[in-house]
Amino acid sequence: MESLNVMAVELVDEAIDFQDELAIDTDELDNGATVLDFGVETYGGLEAGLLLAEIATGGLATVQADASGTVADATIPHVELTCDHPALALLCSQKAGWDEFPGGYDGLGSGPARALVAEEEEFRQTGFQDAADFATLCVESDTLPDEAVAESVADLAGVDTGSVFLPTYRTGSIAGSVTTAARAGELAVYRLAELDYDPLDVLTVTARAPVAPVAGGEATAMARTNDALAYGARVHLTVDRDFDRFDEVPSTASAEYGTPFEQFFEDADWNLEAIPREVFAPAQVTVDVLGGPTHAVGGTDESLLAESFGLPCGSR
Repeated sequence: MESLNVMAVELVDEAIDFQDELAIDTDELDNGATVLDFGVETYGGLEAGLLLAEIATGGLATVQADASGTVADATIPHVELTCDHPALALLCSQKAGWDEFPGGYDGLGSGPARALVAEEEEFRQTGFQDAADFATLCVESDTLPDEAVAESVADLAGVDTGSVFLPTYRTGSIAGSVTTAARAGELAVYRLAELDYDPLDVLTVTARAPVAPVAGGEATAMARTNDALAYGARVHLTVDRDFDRFDEVPSTASAEYGTPFEQFFEDADWNLEAIPREVFAPAQVTVDVLGGPTHAVGGTDESLLAESFGLPCGSR
């Protein structure tokens, strides 16, 4: 298989070539690194968010929009992701696990650059490490990275600074809502890995989640996008072996299910480590075991979603 970072940089080149059509902006820093603004100072767009999600998965997933989706009878676009290499694409690339930034820069990184460092638990579980001369790190932040951030990424990834690409977006942007909705499958595979199920035994993933309306502030945006996953996402997995803990994968398995994320964040004073890990999961999961049973667990809560999204029909 070709390097995840090589495949990702091909998509980055596409974004640069069509930046006007995508309503994004690009900037080459003084040290040669390239920052792509998918939704910090630009507003980005739906197509930008879909491409950003594909970049984050190292080009190993297909991401598309369904304009016919609804939440509580309101038309809300949904994002659909399909992937035949979920352990690599979703855990070793898309998962947000990079938080080492210099100078107090507040950001969270995902994407194939993580696989060049390969020091997180996912890489011990899969035995995977990427090798490439390019590094692409998708950064969730309300400020664009500078030269120091790019140099830090280059040092950790072991590449030249001029070979670093940093697609960056606010949570409260169109691209932010879209690319977060594309994480439903990743959350399911991650929950399985937490439960000691071998992620390499997950063969295919199909996932679908609503695109949260863009909020006016980052706090509300974080709450809405997490609600979209925990109360509106549906995931189908094809796996190689059965397991007696599939019922613990969806967010419904948490004792705190039914609590809006805005309340979670307020109660935890924005300390994410204080929030139960089980709530960071898709709402409904179907697991198809090859040659075995099919498990359907969990369920969505459209009433809670409608309230979170500020829909008129959201009274509970």
